[in-house]
Amino acid sequence: MYAPRVFVSMFGALLVFAVATYWLSGSLSGTLIKTAICAVLLQVGYFGGVIYLVWKEAKQRNGSKLAPSRVEDAEKLHVTPFNSSEPFNR
Repeated sequence: MYAPRVFVSMFGALLVFAVATYWLSGSLSGTLIKTAICAVLLQVGYFGGVIYLVWKEAKQRNGSKLAPSRVEDAEKLHVTPFNSSEPFNR
């Protein structure tokens, strides 16, 4: 998500939205209010997307650091044998 490209795209979308809203309603004040609401919603969506990407990256980094210790912890767990004929039971 390259920020300048997002902002240019956002302003383009807002311009198209404003023109379409004005053409449909004919009200300049209503168009300005609806376009402002649309701008806020676009910013909330962009912020949510960035937060999601940061959360995903942090989760991936924490997962890669915890992987070796989880293997060591798994080797320390006590496993009770099953009453079965499988050769892998202890």
